[in-house]
Amino acid sequence: MRLPKARLLPFLAVALAVAPLTGGDRVTGRAFATRSEVAAQHGMACTSQPLATQIALDILKQGGSAVDAAIAADAALGLMEPTGSGLGGDLYAMVWDPKGKRLHGLNASGRSPKALTLDHFKKLGLTHIPPHGPLPVSVPGCVDGWFELHRKFGKLPMAQVLAPAIRYAREGFPVSELIAYYWDRSVPILGKFPGFLETFTVDGKRAPKNGEVFRNPRLAKTLELLAKDGRDAFYKGEIARKIDAYMKANGGFLSYEDLAAHRSEWVEPVSASYRGYDVWELPPNGQGIAALQMLNILEGYDFSAIPFGSARHVHLFTEAKKLAFEDRAKFYADAAFMKVPLSWLLSKDYAAQRRALIDETRAARRLEAGHPPLKEGDTIYLTTADGEGCMVSLIQSNYRGMGSGMTPGDLGFCLQDRGEMFNLEDGNANTYAPGKRPFHTIIPGFITKDGEPFLSFGVMGGEFQPIGHAQIAMNLIDFGMNAQEAGDAPRMTHDGSPEPTGEKGKLPGTIQLESGFPYETVRELMNRGHGVGWLFGGYGGYQAIRWDPKQKVYFGASESRKDGQAAGY
Repeated sequence: MRLPKARLLPFLAVALAVAPLTGGDRVTGRAFATRSEVAAQHGMACTSQPLATQIALDILKQGGSAVDAAIAADAALGLMEPTGSGLGGDLYAMVWDPKGKRLHGLNASGRSPKALTLDHFKKLGLTHIPPHGPLPVSVPGCVDGWFELHRKFGKLPMAQVLAPAIRYAREGFPVSELIAYYWDRSVPILGKFPGFLETFTVDGKRAPKNGEVFRNPRLAKTLELLAKDGRDAFYKGEIARKIDAYMKANGGFLSYEDLAAHRSEWVEPVSASYRGYDVWELPPNGQGIAALQMLNILEGYDFSAIPFGSARHVHLFTEAKKLAFEDRAKFYADAAFMKVPLSWLLSKDYAAQRRALIDETRAARRLEAGHPPLKEGDTIYLTTADGEGCMVSLIQSNYRGMGSGMTPGDLGFCLQDRGEMFNLEDGNANTYAPGKRPFHTIIPGFITKDGEPFLSFGVMGGEFQPIGHAQIAMNLIDFGMNAQEAGDAPRMTHDGSPEPTGEKGKLPGTIQLESGFPYETVRELMNRGHGVGWLFGGYGGYQAIRWDPKQKVYFGASESRKDGQAAGY
């Protein structure tokens, strides 16, 4: 039958949206896999930029630990991928210690300025903290995080660890395609803030293009100072004084005193068991436990009988997300300012109560957070592993890509805008207060089995991260994918849940699907009352290292949606 032209064009549009052109066929693995896992015995590094991956491998080959390699790669990413990281941002990490056979957690996030008060925002008539400029700037925790990790697990001198990033900053590196795209989008927005154009453009006007060699000699000098004088150069020395002077000159509140008072915090990771595996996250002020809450709810369903990508799979996952994110908006905050009821939120009994709220046939129209018992009052991700069995899961970010736009003096980096995540309403867990850590989206992940490491992983991408963590865990454990396939599989997300910033959600919201889900799934989801749409570029960026204890081999995976690389030796 020949369709009329007017009807043919919409038909073709739907067909192309649901079944897009794909790459060449692979002989092994799942049809959606972009490549095989990378296998190596002595060391592995997976980052979002190939040059940073090579730097991490070089550090491992020089006798460095996995922590040394992670710091070296992160320093390089602050130069090579400033669209997601840098010295002006925060850092979180988990480290598997093979000697103690345990995970260590580091919260290297910074606090709000002591001189900035909630009343100041109210006097300005603000209901939300703006995303750019001086008001959302909080203390950068990244550098202190490096030195804390190095003090506990480092082997090589810090000068040797930072040397590759210093060399590339001075001599230059070719910018990769996706990073060039985001860099170009940032310049028109952030170029109005003092110091930004001088630091992050080629000629004072534009971002570097794909393949163009970019240099940041200002950052090279800052890294050299850190290599020579240590973390105090940043928080109590010349760098701190320059940040203080810049903020005072440009209407900011972050001060020398705020920087001098900063310290990272070693924390105990928290876990949830999922079908014999233990999935680990860091406790709030981050959002990692949302992934654990989702998995606790989903554990009550037999996914061996529920196909990947089916309407039932997507529906149950989305409903579990809605429930977890209601709690996320109400309870997740700086534990120094509010007692977060962790044991209750992560209990199997509470998960069963929440699971009972799910209707298998219809999307939830309205949900609320749980009620605890009265007694309990853009981003980069990388992972490294060394020959001794140490594994690092590290995530670092400025928030909103390149950050606030505030680019102090001649230091070569932009300050983060993480303070935007505070709530300005009185009485909320995440309400702004001086000296408080904001709710954080960046979360490193880790999975163990029988007390041994199984997977070091992360999925960068704002509020998507716990949604991504839960999908990766399910892809591996429920659907039998390998580490690369688990990241390459089409992803889903959902909007409509309330935000810790105070922004209200609109349940049931919309399920956003990547291409790769069959139209039968889309149609059945709509029959169940879900809105369904496609989202461009909002599904995060994944890296992972899986450890095989029988073969004594690391398997690395890198995100096909980014410019990254997994490599080992």
